[in-house]
Amino acid sequence: MEQQQQKKILCVGLVCLDIINVVDQYPEEDTDSRCLSQHWQRGGNASNSCTVLSLLGASCAFMGSLSTGPVADFIMADFALRSVDVSAVVWQVKGQTPCACCVVCPSSGSRTVVLSDTNLPDVTADDFSKVDLHQFKWIHWEGRNAEEQVKMIQQVEMFNRMLPQQQRITISVEIEKTREPLYQLFPHGDVVFVSKDVARHFGFQSAEAALRGLYHRVKQGAVLVCAWAEKGADALGPDSVIVHSDAFPPESLVDTLGAGDTFNAAVIYTLSNGGSLQDALTFGCRVAGRKCGFHGYDSISKHFADE
Repeated sequence: MEQQQQKKILCVGLVCLDIINVVDQYPEEDTDSRCLSQHWQRGGNASNSCTVLSLLGASCAFMGSLSTGPVADFIMADFALRSVDVSAVVWQVKGQTPCACCVVCPSSGSRTVVLSDTNLPDVTADDFSKVDLHQFKWIHWEGRNAEEQVKMIQQVEMFNRMLPQQQRITISVEIEKTREPLYQLFPHGDVVFVSKDVARHFGFQSAEAALRGLYHRVKQGAVLVCAWAEKGADALGPDSVIVHSDAFPPESLVDTLGAGDTFNAAVIYTLSNGGSLQDALTFGCRVAGRKCGFHGYDSISKHFADE
């Protein structure tokens, strides 16, 4: 078990550059205005989750696509700063590293993101087959090119069949966007994160209703998790019991950008260390709430690392 503790958590998905503009009020269309501050930050769901995992004290790795150039140089330097293993990054010859312009408005708590999709190919099952799976105890997929991601997960399932139960890799998936192809990921995770947006897309008006209504889509024995912003988060496991945590809002709402990625990372961190579903959900809400009270992620390590 000690050997399993030393293994890494791998997050597969997007890394991009976030150019973040903090404003005192959301700008009206066709006006000039000044922002309170602007900075560059490494972004992308899977990339953000790696940041949080590392700050919590987990050994973690990122797998995604990059294209050489100054933006990728910035991203790689930031991964190094956070001690995230990037040996599985795939360098693409076509496309450019994507960039997102983010407008963060603390007075309303909103964060508005405009992503420039630069036709950079996503990593493939063939890329994934070159990764040494022995080094991981958990692999998390941010739902993107789902057809290829299902093939990657099948590789892990085959790998797991050769191992005793306690040495197998746990598989988690995040279904955040309301895109039909992503829904094929539902039956492939041991832990499945489904977003409020997707839940509403299916007609559910609460996390509990979404879990009851969507649980038939996951595989036997899986855990389905749904966070619902200020209403906290719920989870449903094979025992059919809904587990709930309230939200832990900060004294003042500053920056909700990446709150969902923070929640996912904190849940994965707890479960990967043998914590209960209730503990994982509560910790996820606490860390995400803490993150919303500050710009960026550094406040997390000051409060939660090795807690």
